[in-house]
Amino acid sequence: MFQPRLRAVLGPTNTGKTHLAITRLLAHGSGIIGFPLRLLARENYDRMVSLRGVNAVALITGEEKIVPPNARYFSCTAEAMPLDRPVEFVAVDEIQLAADPDRGHVFTERLLRARGLSETMFLGAETIRNLLQRLVPGIEIETRPRLSTLSYAGAAKLSRLPPRSAIVAFSATEVYAIAEAIRRRSGGCAVVMGRLSPRTRNAQVALYQQGEVDFLVATDAIGMGLNMDVDHVGFANLRKFDGHRPRLLRAAEIAQIAGRAGRGMRDGSFGTTGTCDPLSPELAEAVEQHRFDALETLAWRNPDLDFSHIDALLASLNRAPPNAALFRGEEASDVETLAHLAHDPAIRDMARGRARLRLLWDACQVPDFRKLADDTHAKLCGRIFTHLVQDRALPEDWLASQFTALDRTEGDLDTLMARLGGVRVWSYIAQRAEWLRDADRWAARARDVEEHLSDALHERLTARFVDKRAAHLVRRLAQGETAPEILSAVTAAGVVVVEGHQVGRIDGFAFRPDPDALGADKRLVERAARRALAAEMPRRVRLLVAADDCAFTLQDDAKLAWAGVPVARLKAGPGILRPQIDVFQSDFFEGAAREDIRARLMAFMARRIAADLAPLVAAELAARQWPELRGVMHRLRDGGGVVPRFDTAQFDKAQFDKAQFDTAQFDKAQFDKAQFDKAQFDKVQFDKAQFAKVGPENSALEKIGLDSVGVEDTSPLLRGRLKTIGVRAGRFALFMPALLKPRASALRAVLLAVHGGGAPLVVPPPGQVSRALQGADNRLVSLGFYAAGPYLLRLDVAERMAADLAYITRRGGAPLPPGLAQRLGVPAASLPAVLHGLGFRLPPAPVLGAGVYGPPLPALITAVRRRAPRGEAAPAKPRAAQHPDHPFAALAAWQA
Repeated sequence: MFQPRLRAVLGPTNTGKTHLAITRLLAHGSGIIGFPLRLLARENYDRMVSLRGVNAVALITGEEKIVPPNARYFSCTAEAMPLDRPVEFVAVDEIQLAADPDRGHVFTERLLRARGLSETMFLGAETIRNLLQRLVPGIEIETRPRLSTLSYAGAAKLSRLPPRSAIVAFSATEVYAIAEAIRRRSGGCAVVMGRLSPRTRNAQVALYQQGEVDFLVATDAIGMGLNMDVDHVGFANLRKFDGHRPRLLRAAEIAQIAGRAGRGMRDGSFGTTGTCDPLSPELAEAVEQHRFDALETLAWRNPDLDFSHIDALLASLNRAPPNAALFRGEEASDVETLAHLAHDPAIRDMARGRARLRLLWDACQVPDFRKLADDTHAKLCGRIFTHLVQDRALPEDWLASQFTALDRTEGDLDTLMARLGGVRVWSYIAQRAEWLRDADRWAARARDVEEHLSDALHERLTARFVDKRAAHLVRRLAQGETAPEILSAVTAAGVVVVEGHQVGRIDGFAFRPDPDALGADKRLVERAARRALAAEMPRRVRLLVAADDCAFTLQDDAKLAWAGVPVARLKAGPGILRPQIDVFQSDFFEGAAREDIRARLMAFMARRIAADLAPLVAAELAARQWPELRGVMHRLRDGGGVVPRFDTAQFDKAQFDKAQFDTAQFDKAQFDKAQFDKAQFDKVQFDKAQFAKVGPENSALEKIGLDSVGVEDTSPLLRGRLKTIGVRAGRFALFMPALLKPRASALRAVLLAVHGGGAPLVVPPPGQVSRALQGADNRLVSLGFYAAGPYLLRLDVAERMAADLAYITRRGGAPLPPGLAQRLGVPAASLPAVLHGLGFRLPPAPVLGAGVYGPPLPALITAVRRRAPRGEAAPAKPRAAQHPDHPFAALAAWQA
């Protein structure tokens, strides 16, 4: 029988949890997702509409409903999720809010009861893991890491905060004071508070996102999923009033807010500012590492209500939790309202019977967005109930008077925000179609009044906290108008001057502003300077296109510089010697200019490669007269001038040992494709029967086709032709000695790093013939080094030393040549391992036996013998019998 999937995806902010949930929702035929905020529900509704169309997606919040007839996907607030509708997928975001004393019971109810027909997903913090496992048997839990790093930056003065910072406070008074200070110092800031409407909040965020201001001052309203380009979060206070009492922020709450810093793969930071004390090292580390105390209980309210009597309803609402993992949260406003109305005899008299009592409970659930701290809200709910009982609907003249009183834009910021709170209450009422005679008309009226007040509040916030002159110039610049009072120019040295002040300079095609240029008006003047840059940049493009090759340089990090300033970088192309050009982005030129720059730099690189790698180009031309060399040269070109005979990047000798790789156990069916790709390791060339006849040495591997060069026993004629064109077919690689010179090596290092996609290669300095083998040094094999034991040897040195040692050991052991370690550039202690990597052995010098006298025996170097074919014994060498007392008996034993 099919079992619906039940899973939780946990992790800190910026882990992609919501993206995953939306993707999974849209992969099903139908689905509902619940969010903690109306703003988030609206944001993700717009996102789903762009993917599935307006007719397939619905939005349901307390104050807004958009439900097409054939809607399949629903973006909702957690309270408004239509769980009576069967859907394939159900998700709830920020499920850890189930521990919130005020509204946590809603999330707990969704956790315990909301289920999709095929899949259910809960998104939240790692702190709820234990309770999920305890309360939801069989749930799958996946933990996702943060995509970027969040680091603690310590305390900083308000004037020292970096641009793209959000400053967090917890009262309107604090927010206003900080915003005023930033306006005086930096020209302005955006303001985000929980009391703002979504429209005002979005407008303020857009002011920040579009770069009109560099700072955002906010309450903890930014902590729940608002996506902004914030680099740093500064806490101006760590104490808040939670609706019941002042208290310190918990570590998890600090992390939720601080997590707004950084986005995607960009890192972020957090700290304190103003008069706020620095975080303790333990708290800062906990936020950085996302390590917090696990939640111990979740808020709960009885969902099975007794509507037999008003007192029974109150008793059922206050019932104790059935589980020790649950606690009864703070008394919500709907319960407080019901308790208040229960003392009204007229209300009690009307609330008789289940239908009437349910109606009263529905009226009590109108949210208290105004927070007036008196009985005004309870009286409103009582009047709504009375009208519904007596008139069957709310009177239209009463509704009209309420909206008329709210639709006024005079007053200060607090007055406008209070009116917006009232509009939100009536927006919720307007969504109850069963309460109104013309619900659509009143819902539209509520939207109009909210938008009117929201726009007025945004303008009032901007006028107060953004410098008027800056706002004026921003509008003028956006409209493309000329501003004769703003004088700007660019000097011959690239210095940008605005109104007689140096505000920065141009490096290549990038504008580098001077942060100390004009103090509080800096950003305004920089934007005005763009007029001068708009004319200067096309001129610079023309200069670059006409420049000689000597004006360009290729840097070690694969960047191409013009007049010493990087303007582009190399990127992988169809081959090592055919890289592509990626021109850096600039706001000052379009696609045609970008292509002109790319074409000019491509021509420079083509000539640079042809000049620095001229021996390879000449060898390719010379090889055309011998058809048998064309394939070899093709491989040589693809390898950038060096092709190892035994590719250590794919087949490490240290890992290829007969003791570990028994040919008797080697079976083609068991050959792991994940480790040896078919394209790189052809099974046709790796025949079991041939493998059993040879050992793992390089020369033997060449005989069975493992030679990556493709040359099996190179004939003297072929070697001679390769030598004629400057190519050496050595023991370890096919290479061109001329390409090991410093200039060619430097270029090849850059090209190899670009083609391989790794970090820049750190090439040993000229004259250094060896270096200790490190983690990433295997890439130097393709550059012209050979891995011999714990060291990398320059390929020409390795080939020369191996040839010399092979000659002196052709008849057996030979004394160790003097100064060999110095010639190889390795410590004497590492010499045996290095020699073994070259194919030779250096056993310890034998010790003279008892009764044998004379000078110490020298250490003899010998070639590593090939092992006999499997199943055959190695031929025994004839040895002359010696008398035990013969003078050369000891020498004979030593030679054996």
